[in-house]
Amino acid sequence: MSAALTFLTPPPGLEPLLDFTLDDIAGAAGVYSLQSAADDRIRLFVLDAGVFLPEYSPEISDVQGSALDLTTGEDAMVLVVANPGGDGTTVNLLAPIVVNSTTGRCVQVILDDQAWSMHERLTPQH
Repeated sequence: MSAALTFLTPPPGLEPLLDFTLDDIAGAAGVYSLQSAADDRIRLFVLDAGVFLPEYSPEISDVQGSALDLTTGEDAMVLVVANPGGDGTTVNLLAPIVVNSTTGRCVQVILDDQAWSMHERLTPQH
């Protein structure tokens, strides 16, 4: 899969970038490369939360859902930024990327008043 994504506002720390390409990582279902369309040096690894974190259920506001034109839960894809490291991989659950899977419009949401971690250790599923 390869999809063009357009952020409604630049992701934090990546201003002024809005346009990215989401590409599968071969042999790793649910793992993607998110690369800037304007600057190929800017790339993040993201995971499909539905695949790796089935119990993760961040709440986005009606305003955020409306801005993305989300009409049903099936329209949304939730991605989390992965940070590989020597001690394992952590994921940022406090700031998911919510994608309208029909239009490619997306936003990185900073979750307020929710008990999610920025550095949650990713543990293997059995």
